[in-house]
Formats: sequence, C-alpha cells, structure tokens
Amino acid sequence: MKYMRTGIVTIPLDYGRCPRWLFERMKRLACGIILAITEEFGADEVLKRFSDPIWFQSLGCVLGFDWNSSGLTTTTLGAVKTALFDIQDKLGIFVCGGKGKTSRKTPEQIQHWGEFLGWPMEKIDKLIYSSKISAKVDSSCVQDLQNPFQIYHHNLIFTKNGQWCVIQQGMSPEIQKARRYHWLSSKVYDFVEEPHSGIISDRKTKPLNLVAKASRGNKEISTELIREEPKTFLKDLELIQTKKSKNLTLMELYDKEFYWHPVIEEKFDLKRLKKTIFSVNDQNPQNFEELLSIKGVGPKTIRALSLVSEIIYGAKPSFEDPARYSFSVGGKDGTPYPVDKITYDKTLEIIEKGIQKSKISIREKIEAQKRLKTFF
Repeated sequence: MKYMRTGIVTIPLDYGRCPRWLFERMKRLACGIILAITEEFGADEVLKRFSDPIWFQSLGCVLGFDWNSSGLTTTTLGAVKTALFDIQDKLGIFVCGGKGKTSRKTPEQIQHWGEFLGWPMEKIDKLIYSSKISAKVDSSCVQDLQNPFQIYHHNLIFTKNGQWCVIQQGMSPEIQKARRYHWLSSKVYDFVEEPHSGIISDRKTKPLNLVAKASRGNKEISTELIREEPKTFLKDLELIQTKKSKNLTLMELYDKEFYWHPVIEEKFDLKRLKKTIFSVNDQNPQNFEELLSIKGVGPKTIRALSLVSEIIYGAKPSFEDPARYSFSVGGKDGTPYPVDKITYDKTLEIIEKGIQKSKISIREKIEAQKRLKTFF
C-alpha cells in the first residue's frame, strides 16, 4: 500500500544566495502556477493560498528550493515578485516589500500601485497601516523572551479590490531558527487578537503571546497604565527591578497573585522608557492597538507594560505559543486530522496546471512534477 508522506515543516536559519540558474527557473514556474490559480479562481484565491503556511511551503518546494531552509520564504517571494512585475496591472495582483532594506519600502510601493489604480488616499493609507501594524504585532506582541525573533522579511500582496495578505519572517540567530507569520485580510477581525491565518515554526517556545484571547485583560490594563497612571507604572516597574531577591513574594503586590516569567530577569532603561511613556501618554491612545501603532512603542515598552500589568495587577498574559507543527493535508492515521482528499486532489490539480503553463523546458516540467509528488 502507498500512503502520502506527512511531516512537520522546519525552517532553520540559513545563509547564502540562490543560484541564478535556479532563481530564473523558479520565476518562470511561479508565474505559471499563479496564472493557473488566477484563471481558475480569481486573484483573491492567490492571496488565500499564500496565507496558508503549508500551501506556501509546498509552492517553494515545487519551485525547487530546499524544503528545510529559511531561504525558502525569501527566495520564493523574491521569485514571485520578479515574475509578476511586468504583468501586475493585468493580473490584478501587486507584490510589495521584500527582505531587509526592501521591506522598509513596502509603504512606498503600496502608495505607488494605489495611485496607479486611482485609489483615494484614504484607501491607500488603510493598506499601508495594515502593513505597518502587522509588522508591529509580530515583533512586539509575540515575543520569545529567551531568543527573540527579529522581523527581517516583510511582503504585503494585494489585489485590485483591496484584499491583502502579509507574509513576514523573523530570525533568531542565537538558536539558528526562523519563524514565518501569515495574515489574510478577510480573516483579520482585530489586529491585536488572533489575527494570523498561520504561524509556522519547528521550535515550540513559551513566548509572551499578547494576541491570544487570554491576554485581553493584560492589554487593557497596559493601555490604562499608559493613559491614566504613567508615573505609577514607572514607580511599579522600578520597584520590581530593584528587588534583588528572587523571592518577590516579599513585595507588596496589592493581594494579587504573582506569576513568574522570564521577563523579570530583564533590566529596563527607566530613563529612556520614561520618555517613551510620557510621549505616548500625550497622544492618549484609546485602546491597545492605538498604543501599539504609536511610533517609538516597541518590544521593550510592551514587555514592561505587560510585566507590571501581571505582577502588580494580576492580569496574566498568555505564554501559549501560537506557532504550530503543521501537516499539509492530514495524515493516514488521522493525526493531526484525517486526510482531506478534496483539498489534496485540488492542490495537486492546480499546481499541475501551473507547471504545464510555465515557460520552462519539458525536462524541467517533469522534474517539477516529481518534486510535487515527492512533497505530497
């Protein structure tokens, strides 16, 4: 009997460059697959597929990149952006951003294409905000306190009707791992609560997870602290930091239960933090999302607020890792769920069509089909 192959996706941090000969073939094959999806289902379906971390991983493997490399994300998206550059307006799919310095040009590229489409500035600004806040959330609201993942790659892909998806990746050089975050506009009801369509990583940790529903109280108190009682907040944080003993139960904690987590080992620069806190207080954020979106509010500010909210006021945040070990379309033994035959067959069919549409040699098409069958 033959069974489909299943497993987990791993993305260890990898260095080096994709060979030119491979990148050129990846471009042509990616173009064929995206054209096939667009013709069959429309441009929004491309966003839906890209927002699925396992489908995206499958795409990168079919294009010929290493399945267990962080470079799959950056190289696949680079190939897609380059492949579609000359046909974006006809296809109705626009790819903005990229790796490193290019990621910081995302707002500029969104504005360029928005003006090209004749959008009002309000609509363009809304899309730029989606790009910025998604990056802020993944750098500040899902924090591995021991080995932080720093966002170094950010792409926002959108269609003519304003729908969008974000794929961004963080790196942790200390443990040589990468973590990829996926967003889809139609699934985002709240930017700071359960906004992801998927987060993929092969390493489970205990991060400060402020996008979890369980962290809602912690975020509400953090916002109130910065709006109503910035002096009290700074005093409380200094009190926590100046206690040398690890037996912090000696502190007067207003009858609130103390919850330990690694952030108590960190020393905050109170002088610098004070400037940030009072600057934010002047802007009077009405909720946690507004607080997070303010310039100057980064991971350390968010950690400090969360720490005081927990220790002094008893509002415990979640430390449940939202990243998952992900299977493609299920397993033969029902783990983690039964094989979804319809999705399985449709995925194969769509990618097969894309391979045939791509402008590559017959030999290269055969090799791509072999990779597709091997991966699935």
